[in-house]
Amino acid sequence: MTTDQGVRILIVDDERAIRRTLRVALASRGYVVFEAAAGAEALEKSVSSHPDVIILDLGLPDVDGIEVLREIRKRTKTPVIILSVRDDVAEKVEALDAGADDYLTKPFSITELLARLSAVMRRLLPADQEEIFRAGALSIDVARHEVTIKGNRINLTPTEFDVLKLLVFNAGKVVTHRQILEEIWNKPDDMEGVLHLLRVTISNLRGKIEPDPDRPIYVLTEPGIGYRLRSGT
Repeated sequence: MTTDQGVRILIVDDERAIRRTLRVALASRGYVVFEAAAGAEALEKSVSSHPDVIILDLGLPDVDGIEVLREIRKRTKTPVIILSVRDDVAEKVEALDAGADDYLTKPFSITELLARLSAVMRRLLPADQEEIFRAGALSIDVARHEVTIKGNRINLTPTEFDVLKLLVFNAGKVVTHRQILEEIWNKPDDMEGVLHLLRVTISNLRGKIEPDPDRPIYVLTEPGIGYRLRSGT
């Protein structure tokens, strides 16, 4: 199957076995694969290979992966998916705040990686003129500020809609607490206080759009990190 024919993926990992596994899995699905085993090589190929997506390990032999990520962000907006053995929540938040688009922990599932890749690729597609997002029974018309469930309009507060719109624009991607607070509340001085407001806003939003707010299927929590909007239908 070659539904992603022509999409260029740069794999950055110092483990040859990991690179080989990823290369075989991705190439079999039509991706064009490039490889780098160290940070310096990754930075060079992040530009010269013109990748559409970069899969980046944090434990590189020459430069820490977070620093590589920051340097990549200075050069390009290419989406970056972190693939790392580091499972610490603080490190995940640091990577996401530094510009990563997603984060998977080793050992990982190829199926899960492919799903994350697909979500990233959907965000790269040109937005249609109506800017309508759909997932299951949920429909969000960004331009008209309309949210419907099974065709029934849902009334949201301005803040609820702003948070939901930010998640729509990053559908399938983890958006950290800090990213939401800085975007919606304009870098508040009292982050902890406003974080409580964010949690209340998310709770109220779920109460309006989720079939069961206690078991959300649209606005998903990434514990200790932030939120992810279910991507696509």
